[in-house]
Amino acid sequence: MYKLIASLAAAALFASPAFAWGKTGHRVVAEVATHYLTPEAEAAVKDLLGPESLAETADWPDFMRSNPDEFWRREASPWHYVTIPKDKLYNDVGAPPEGDAVTALAHFREMALDESQPLEQRQLALRFIVHIVGDLQQPLHAGNGTDRGGNFFTCYFFEELTNLHEVWDELLINREELSYTEWAAWLVPKITAEDVLVWGAAGPSKWADESAAIRDTIYPDDQILSYNYVYETRAILRQQLSKGGVRLAAYLNDMFAEEATESAK
Repeated sequence: MYKLIASLAAAALFASPAFAWGKTGHRVVAEVATHYLTPEAEAAVKDLLGPESLAETADWPDFMRSNPDEFWRREASPWHYVTIPKDKLYNDVGAPPEGDAVTALAHFREMALDESQPLEQRQLALRFIVHIVGDLQQPLHAGNGTDRGGNFFTCYFFEELTNLHEVWDELLINREELSYTEWAAWLVPKITAEDVLVWGAAGPSKWADESAAIRDTIYPDDQILSYNYVYETRAILRQQLSKGGVRLAAYLNDMFAEEATESAK
């Protein structure tokens, strides 16, 4: 027991940076979204990204965090999450001066629609939008402000020393041993028309509030996680991936409908 406590304490000192969903999770969200895009949104995405699919672009902002440039290492880092203390709502606390996922999403929406911007900047903006919408559905990306979104909650997952954030980013998803296309093929048929209407009607601050509410239910009592934790959280995991896809499509549909309306004036 002493060795376990010591190893968990050591792991807390070296907890990994907060990403959201792993590569597979972000690609699942993007692939699900392709099933709900309007023709206008689909065409607009293709105009900006060319042959690059939504799934291909979905993880790009996380990949670029390895870039040594100051923009990626510092300026862009806070745009992947929000902080909502327990028993608070996003609108109660708002964003810090450096911004967060909600404010970044609004910024990149404006940039992506601004035809005076260079294509490279508009592409960057769209890639961030695809990524951030996914981020906001990962419950631990609505952090409580005390443990870096579960990065400092160390645990064992099937005997692997890790932290709760990593469990939700990748380990729960990867344990299913499905590709992102297989995930989408399993999730989409179970999404109802009512789900599309209800999930798509909510906005980014509401997504953040929902994730924070879920966050407070997924911290386990035991730091040894195994089959029971997988069983207890599987429905939540699938729901959040499905919501992410529907909401990404709804966001892009609304965004590019707005662009078409402006162009018609």
